[in-house]
Amino acid sequence: MNVLICGAGIAGLTLGWWLRRAGAEVTLVERAAGPRSDGYMIDFFGAGYDVAERMGILARLHDASADIAEIVYLDGRGRRAGGLRYDAARAAAGGRVLSVMRGELERILRSSLDAGAEIRYGAGVTAIREAPGGVDVELTDGSVRRVDLLVGADGLHSAVRRLVFGPEERYLRPLGYHTASYLIRDAGLAGEAGRRALLVSVPDRQAGIYPTRDGDLAAWLVHAVPGTALPADARAEIASRYRGMGRLVDRVLAHCPEDPYYDQVAQIQMPGWSRGRVTLLGDAAHAVSLMAGQGSSMAMAGAHVLSTELLGAGVEAALERYERRMRPFALGKQRGGRGAARWMVPHQHWRITLRNRLFGFADLPGGTAVMSRAFRRLSAGV
Repeated sequence: MNVLICGAGIAGLTLGWWLRRAGAEVTLVERAAGPRSDGYMIDFFGAGYDVAERMGILARLHDASADIAEIVYLDGRGRRAGGLRYDAARAAAGGRVLSVMRGELERILRSSLDAGAEIRYGAGVTAIREAPGGVDVELTDGSVRRVDLLVGADGLHSAVRRLVFGPEERYLRPLGYHTASYLIRDAGLAGEAGRRALLVSVPDRQAGIYPTRDGDLAAWLVHAVPGTALPADARAEIASRYRGMGRLVDRVLAHCPEDPYYDQVAQIQMPGWSRGRVTLLGDAAHAVSLMAGQGSSMAMAGAHVLSTELLGAGVEAALERYERRMRPFALGKQRGGRGAARWMVPHQHWRITLRNRLFGFADLPGGTAVMSRAFRRLSAGV
């Protein structure tokens, strides 16, 4: 089987790994000029954790994971307002949870990929045409590749989805928030954070820092917005939105680069993910948003399911079974994400206070059992 994967992120790399293991010819094209090191901190557990274990990369992920002892919520004056010890969360997940930078997960997947898989950076898909027994894919350099299967693993703003299924607006469901992230190198601020993730919450805004494995800090910001348009100047927008949230956030803002990662928080909802010999994978098919979490885990799970189905039948039948297995799982995560939004970045002070106090229950007798049940519900699916 000859497969072209558009997108060399977590979904595309995982699929490439499994298909190469089965002997398929695999090419990945990625619009970015090279491997990306940016991203944000993710809590990695559930189905993706299981897939990583089957791939034999779990030990490397543990080595790359951040040693976070506690999440601490602060008020606008920098005073502790609540928190959650990470060992309680890890115990609830049976130890099967990691905090790792998204870029580190990509790096480990990329380095694990079979040398026979070609990755072409600075390349994308410009046209897609059905062909006898396959699909013709035109790339940005003008070349045309005929393949047995084209997989769009190119994220929330998928070019493959637009070319095959129509404009993004048909499927994008904004959740009313924008988010930003960037890395910080500040020894003094890192020393103040120690092994703690520090989050400052006020109505409609949350900003914080997470310690990374190498001593840097990952800044993560999210705020409510009335519309969907992205700002022309992300750095200026960040400064305007988060100014006045206290000393810690002011120091975080001082490190904001000229071109930080910035995007809307949204989901992708589609009636179907496949057409002919073209299919979508990961966020391109069913972005759940950062409010739900587990986007990376679901990307890896979906890649494993798709590769498994492709080994057992013809392409179009395999795509139908892949979607039948993954769709209920994705829809459940999306529902959870929409429900979680009002608690992750509350609109009201009372919700912030209640959320902060509820996190502390994990440290009480019986709290771990309650969290364990929650993790089992979150991890259930494929």
